[in-house]
Amino acid sequence: MIDYDALPEQRQEVIYQMLQQTGRVIGADIARQLGVSEHTIRRDLQAMVRKGMCKKVYGGAVSQFKQSASFETRVMHSIEEKTSVAKSCAELIKPGTCIFIDGGSTYLAMVEFIPPEYELTIVTNSPQIAAALSGRLKGEVIMLGGKLNAQTGSVLGSQPLEGVREMLFDQMFIGVCGLDIQAGLTAVYYEDACFKKEVMRQSNEIIAAVIADKMPQVARYKVASCEDIDIVVASSLTETDSLAHTSVRLVVAG
Repeated sequence: MIDYDALPEQRQEVIYQMLQQTGRVIGADIARQLGVSEHTIRRDLQAMVRKGMCKKVYGGAVSQFKQSASFETRVMHSIEEKTSVAKSCAELIKPGTCIFIDGGSTYLAMVEFIPPEYELTIVTNSPQIAAALSGRLKGEVIMLGGKLNAQTGSVLGSQPLEGVREMLFDQMFIGVCGLDIQAGLTAVYYEDACFKKEVMRQSNEIIAAVIADKMPQVARYKVASCEDIDIVVASSLTETDSLAHTSVRLVVAG
């Protein structure tokens, strides 16, 4: 039997493997499984954070955030999963409403499923999404102006911020870099986080599309707590089981 109390490297490897499998670990649970003190596990997690192996959160840790690829690259990944989630998101849209669609490859896929007969006002900060919506004959599409961020594929900065402050949205489809039960919804870029917060303040209902590699994940900048989100649309219940006891409404795609 392995004496984990005397082998920090082996403990940390076990913890890392758990993170790879589940995305999140709880310090007290690991301590019981390995037969060591919680203080020992806290030291291990601190050492792993310094090595870049994980990100510490209250009571445990989540796997190290995977830096987002460019928008064009993300569009080509997990196509089937994104399509399923995108279709379920589109089914939540109500005719005669004003909606905001955040930048993101899943929401670009959603455009195809928005009923063409719906009279909608659709606002977006994504040039790709605006272009995909340009053929709509009903309602109107409003593209916010400003500086394009190549990584997010969306327009950010003071200009779009000023624009959304003059608008009120029935629904916001918010882009998700990371979602974690404790850390909440997080973003990679500061400007993106600030922009999302402003749109949330102007929106009656917040909807978040989540694919498997987004949860549990924690990016650099906090946008909102899980309780601030009204609906999470995911490809399976496994991804969102930690949200089951929150006020968030869960929609499983397909």
